[in-house]
Amino acid sequence: MAPALPEPVRVETGHVDQIHDAQLDYYGRRLATASSDRTIKIFDVEGETDYRLVETLRGHDGPIHGLSWAHPSFGSILASCSFDGKVFIWKENEGGKGWSKVKEHLLHTASVNAIAWAPYELGPILACASSDGKVSVLTFNNDGTWDASLFPAHSLGVTSVSWAPAVAVGSLTSIEGPENGQAPGITQVKRFVTGGCDGLVRVWGWKEDNKSWSADPVQHILDGHSDWVRDVAWAPSVGVGRSYVASAGQDKAVYIWTQSSPRAPWTRTALEPSSAPATGAPPGDGKFGDVVWRVSWSVSGNVLAVSSGDGKVTLWKENLKGKFEEVSSLTS
Repeated sequence: MAPALPEPVRVETGHVDQIHDAQLDYYGRRLATASSDRTIKIFDVEGETDYRLVETLRGHDGPIHGLSWAHPSFGSILASCSFDGKVFIWKENEGGKGWSKVKEHLLHTASVNAIAWAPYELGPILACASSDGKVSVLTFNNDGTWDASLFPAHSLGVTSVSWAPAVAVGSLTSIEGPENGQAPGITQVKRFVTGGCDGLVRVWGWKEDNKSWSADPVQHILDGHSDWVRDVAWAPSVGVGRSYVASAGQDKAVYIWTQSSPRAPWTRTALEPSSAPATGAPPGDGKFGDVVWRVSWSVSGNVLAVSSGDGKVTLWKENLKGKFEEVSSLTS
């Protein structure tokens, strides 16, 4: 029997148009929401049901598509991206007296659809995915300056981006392995995955020798979706002996991609919803009832939440046989 989920809490945001994203901070004590009304609203969360509006941020010239909180070790920092092609980084002022915009990232020529901060061990690094087909990576330096990388990723546009854990599978030093006769050790690795309108999932890695982002040398392209990839999520857990990436598509499919070691190829498994979709397709065809918009892993990386256009959120967990099973569901 599936565990009972807590009753959902309805939050009156005050937005006057569609809400595109809602993100809790690291401690779950603040909620930020983004809307087509071109505003960001920040709420203090007190207890389980009390959401108090404390700030409204303005500055974008179009619908705001995505938000991402930085790790609290860097302060109270929130990034936002918009249809206007801009990425803003906001920081709370000293003493909690309002918020200020500390960075405007203007390299993209079309809508920026998704943003994601890297694991905090790598420092304050932000990846941005845009409809111009490019991904940019912003890095904050110790001297207060910003570096920006920009490279083509998906020819028809990039919809989503997600970072890998800072330590590779099995705590290996890098996807390349030890070099120049050095002894193996645990060092940080920089990798992320993107989803695109070309129906592909792509894996990227940082090359220290030439200081650039490039295609993953083992398997760069994960091919399986027959339509736009709407979201990707790399499981945050470290040391479990396997990497997990979830991808959600316009084709109503969710795939779990697994990699047993940094040099191993990725294998693909489709989630099998327990009930037949509204389209009348038979159970077991790997299709959800509607377009799947978002996938998100739990903090420990062992539970996957799947959100689809039919208003359903389902939770999935891997069983002892390595198969992902639906363990709970919620209908809005």
